[in-house]
Amino acid sequence: MGAFFVLCYNEIEAFGVIRLSEAKSLREDKRAYDELRPVVITPQVNKYAEGSALVRAGDTHVLCTATIDDKVPPFLRGTGRGWVTAEYSMLPRSTATRTPREVSKGRPGGRTMEIQRLIGRALRAVVDLSAIGERTIIVDCDVLQADGGTRTASVTGGFVALVLAAEKLMQRKAGGAFPVTDFLAATSVGMVDGSLMLDLTFAEDSRAAVDLNVAATGSGAFVEIQGTGEGATFTYEQLMSMLALAHHGIRRLIEAERAVLGPLAARIEARRREIAAWRVAEVPGAAGKTNIGSIAEGNEE
Repeated sequence: MGAFFVLCYNEIEAFGVIRLSEAKSLREDKRAYDELRPVVITPQVNKYAEGSALVRAGDTHVLCTATIDDKVPPFLRGTGRGWVTAEYSMLPRSTATRTPREVSKGRPGGRTMEIQRLIGRALRAVVDLSAIGERTIIVDCDVLQADGGTRTASVTGGFVALVLAAEKLMQRKAGGAFPVTDFLAATSVGMVDGSLMLDLTFAEDSRAAVDLNVAATGSGAFVEIQGTGEGATFTYEQLMSMLALAHHGIRRLIEAERAVLGPLAARIEARRREIAAWRVAEVPGAAGKTNIGSIAEGNEE
């Protein structure tokens, strides 16, 4: 898969999309079409939470905290397995005009439910639930300022907070396998004014004929692909180009995560390699074959 997406990325122009290296000034913020907004991840910004991170992607800022709760949902009691879930909210003035708090309406809205389920699913994809025991890790993502991509920023920041909480859990347990089994990040891509773009701002997203939110692991496996043709249809070739561009952006985000996590990144990498070795051992003739490209190692081939 890794080599395939590199091919797609190099052949985006052949699929009828503008050459990414041209006309860098056409985006309002002067970015290249394949360029992320400036990303800053600040770890452990909350003194009480087991894990926390403030992620800033341009003018989108999301505070993510991870809490360890020593109980699980009823369907997991007695199984020895844990759970990871997420909650998402936007502060009233995270937007240009005040957004009423959903608590005043008595229940989360449909958009909020959709986003927090996406975040939870994505995070569970890279956690060994048996390694955390009968506990729940709750990741809260609160949007402080929104300029597009709040759900994808929540996945990326939520992952960092989750890893930091997992480290606290390992200290409490005094041993055992590290529960985080791979890296995880998310970004958006879209077709805006006839051009393929990475990491859309709110203004770009509002004009997008097609937009995708993509979450993937450090091993190159997709966790979530949310896509819609809001103003136009899109071809198979355009879809492949958008996924290749998302793959490119996620690789950069994982590099940022690795820099922030320091020694914990090595523990995640060790678990990733361990699980990959198990899978090779389970599949006859799989040794020496690669079916996914490693983003975590910075290798798109």
